[in-house]
Amino acid sequence: MDSPKNIEALEQEAYYAIALTRMTGLNFQTALHLYQTLGSAQAVYEHRNDLKAVLPDCSDRLATAMKDWDLALARAAQEMAFIGKHHIRVLLLGDSAYPQRLAECPDAPIVMYYMGTADLNQSRVINIIGTRHCTSYGQDLIRHFVADLRQQCPSVLIVSGLAYGVDITAHRQALQQGYETVGVLAHGLDDLYPSAHRETAKQMLQQGGLLTEYMSETRSDKVNFVRRNRIVAGISDATILVESAEKGGGLITTSIAMDYNRAVFAFPGPVGAPYSAGCNHLIRDNGASLITSADDFIKAMGWQTDALLRQAQGDGIERSLFPDLSDDEQHIVTVLDAMGDLQLNQLSVKTNIPIGQLTALLFQLEMKGVVRPLAGGNYHLLK
Repeated sequence: MDSPKNIEALEQEAYYAIALTRMTGLNFQTALHLYQTLGSAQAVYEHRNDLKAVLPDCSDRLATAMKDWDLALARAAQEMAFIGKHHIRVLLLGDSAYPQRLAECPDAPIVMYYMGTADLNQSRVINIIGTRHCTSYGQDLIRHFVADLRQQCPSVLIVSGLAYGVDITAHRQALQQGYETVGVLAHGLDDLYPSAHRETAKQMLQQGGLLTEYMSETRSDKVNFVRRNRIVAGISDATILVESAEKGGGLITTSIAMDYNRAVFAFPGPVGAPYSAGCNHLIRDNGASLITSADDFIKAMGWQTDALLRQAQGDGIERSLFPDLSDDEQHIVTVLDAMGDLQLNQLSVKTNIPIGQLTALLFQLEMKGVVRPLAGGNYHLLK
């Protein structure tokens, strides 16, 4: 089945990528493997009849399953029409606009759908998550945290899941403080769950956005909420758990964030309080660093205020010919010199320096005129 004539050449890859995610009998990891091995979804389609020739380890079952794309392509064409009508952006794994932090994760979606104004690759991205039964204690924590963070770090993208409780409180406080905020959905962009948050979501489209891996007409099933937690974790530098019972989605997200080697923080709560038990136990078991304020978080991450950097730059800081570098700073320079521009999380892996410590070192290198942050959270060595 050929692609519709009205689909432009630049949209072809999106069309085939969407179809690839709809192939029946093809699990996510297999689809991702095919996509990454052959280099594009269109290449997977073009080799649908000779997969064994390009992938010798391909099973007979997979080779047979990949031959019939008719239903998948028809559904993809339907989705492309929906996307065009509603001005939705299709983000493909490997595209520059795709969240680069998420792209580093082993289970990153091949296709994502996005509506909004926020850059998903800002230099600082955090998520604030927790129970759907947020107490007044949790609401106060979020309100003070976001307000204080805004004063010291004006440019931070705040991500959450648009659910009841902690999620919606975080989104609304972000909007109130002038932050951009993105909600990660467990369904397609043709619907909104819960509908009670529709007005907040509309505001987010102008001051943040809505992001999902799910096509239109996808129901918000329980498994989708669990799967979307990996996107919340993967898109962020740090996960902040505000309130959680002993079991809950927030704890799933923190576990995923730890697997991704991302920073995890939790606010402690009263002993015996049901919606503080998850946070307290996570801190006790060294699954999260304890914070009580934005100051704690900023120090732990090694973040400095943008105002301080602007002041330093205004004072005429220039790179010296032979800047005095510590051993760790020199190690960062050596890695960047050898590998070129790297995103923060990649640089953390290559240097084996924790993200909190690394951001502090990068700030010092920026002050010395040795490195420069780029769009997408990448760092460039100035030579």
